[in-house]
Amino acid sequence: MPNLHSYVHGVSETPLMGLTVGACLDLAATRHPENEALIVPHQAVRWTYLELCQQVDQLAAGFLAMGLEPGERVGIWAPNCAEWVVTQFATAKAGLILVNINPAYRLPELQYALSKVGCSALIVAPQVKSSNYIEMLGEVMPGLADYAPGELRVPEFPQLKTLVRLGDEKSPGFLNYSEVLRLATNDHCTALRARESQLQFDDPINIQFTSGTTGAPKAATLTHHNIVNNAYFVGRQMKLAHTDRMCIPVPMYHCFGMVLGTLCCVAHAATMVLPSEGFSALEVLKV
Repeated sequence: MPNLHSYVHGVSETPLMGLTVGACLDLAATRHPENEALIVPHQAVRWTYLELCQQVDQLAAGFLAMGLEPGERVGIWAPNCAEWVVTQFATAKAGLILVNINPAYRLPELQYALSKVGCSALIVAPQVKSSNYIEMLGEVMPGLADYAPGELRVPEFPQLKTLVRLGDEKSPGFLNYSEVLRLATNDHCTALRARESQLQFDDPINIQFTSGTTGAPKAATLTHHNIVNNAYFVGRQMKLAHTDRMCIPVPMYHCFGMVLGTLCCVAHAATMVLPSEGFSALEVLKV
């Protein structure tokens, strides 16, 4: 059977955007390179669009150096942080499918998510509030510390080969996020440009787990075309411009944070502001 696509949209003088998520970021960086793109006070991050693009391209090339192929899934289990935003756009540029994992998940929910979609790599924060993610992963993956980074072999998660942890501390069996950035060579950067040229806006880009009022959560797959236009037209309705700043206190793992928040800003070259890792009314008021 051929791969058929259906488009349904109302009458509009503005056509749908035929861009991938990565191309959307590149367009913003080309038009407004010195505009502030991302501000994360709790990490002392303040990047322009040009600087954000450089971070994204470096991580995307690092994904290629890890051997990740187009269509493979990369999960992220972390609170709101700069690395979440970089990962969102880097997976898109590398042709990978980002899998959003709720930071509040406990072990059974994590196991379900990882096995359901077959993640090849998982990026994790070391800890969120009282949840120690490194220890939790050690519980579901006995012998984790005995594996070399990138050579994980766990029967319950046969596709999962690489665990990447945020932060500077080392954990046995994990690559550090900074190490992935350093894996990229000039050849990987060149290969990234070639891969980007092959991507189509109808390609899947993101998997989100529905809350599921009955039964287990369903893994909903979204395309570049879907979320770029969602973000762009919501921003138009808001009259969002490159001179605006948007405070994003909602969680990144949900469409609200990563589509109507970060991607909406990027589609209009506005500034993203992440006030804190999790919702804090005080931090929102401060920023």
